[in-house]
Amino acid sequence: MSVTHTLASLRDSLSASSRMPLVFLGHGSPMNAIEDTHYARAWTELGRTLPRPQAILVVSAHWMTRGTTLVDVSAMPKTIHDFYGFPQALFDQQYPAPGAPELARDVVTLLASHHSDEDDSWGLDHGAWTVLKFLYPGADVPVFQVSIDMSRGLDHQLEIGRTLSQLRDRGVLILGSGNVVHNLRAVKWGAGATPHDWALEFDRLFADKLTDRDFAALADRKGLGTLLAQAHPSVDHYLPALTIAGASDDRDDLTFMTDNIDLASVSMRSYVFHAR
Repeated sequence: MSVTHTLASLRDSLSASSRMPLVFLGHGSPMNAIEDTHYARAWTELGRTLPRPQAILVVSAHWMTRGTTLVDVSAMPKTIHDFYGFPQALFDQQYPAPGAPELARDVVTLLASHHSDEDDSWGLDHGAWTVLKFLYPGADVPVFQVSIDMSRGLDHQLEIGRTLSQLRDRGVLILGSGNVVHNLRAVKWGAGATPHDWALEFDRLFADKLTDRDFAALADRKGLGTLLAQAHPSVDHYLPALTIAGASDDRDDLTFMTDNIDLASVSMRSYVFHAR
């Protein structure tokens, strides 16, 4: 099924519910923000499909902390260009959306048992703004980020998601941004590079377990074994996918989109949980 047909079906489902959906986007290269790619077009179409939220909470692979979960409470989050070696046109990009300080402070309280704290120095890293510019190009929806605590186990992000899930009934869109497979050490440059077998295997395993709602298996580092290590030398790009899974429940349906493997070792798989 094409992305357009998938999203058309999703639009019909979303119109029947006031409960906000959950979105995970495989963001891949920052260049997707300025190039006319299949992914950028799919994100644009998704943005036309999604309801307009009161605010957006982003969990990005690119805000990593240790021993704490930080919440950005800034009034005007800055656009962070956290990369190097790219064209100036990418560094010129801005996403001047307002923050949501009051809601963000509520989230600090909500996550108190997860060693949460306020932060006003971060902003929107490229895991956030490179996709938000397509979902909500007017930059007129309040947005803030929540960090990922790299000192905790995989199941911790499922717990974070479960805690955040109540925000869905307050008009908050929870957006995860990372990649289901992300191994830059194994990249093959050039268009049409053949994906590594292990990349395809992990991507398919993830999709199957997510569909079956076997989230415990997706957070079982020992059970995932060497396959996880191949797919994620560091799990920073994996954790936001678990946050979004944890925020869903059995009242949700699951829609996949953009399931390509880029550069042989980066999965661009994206998905949406939406209330029946």
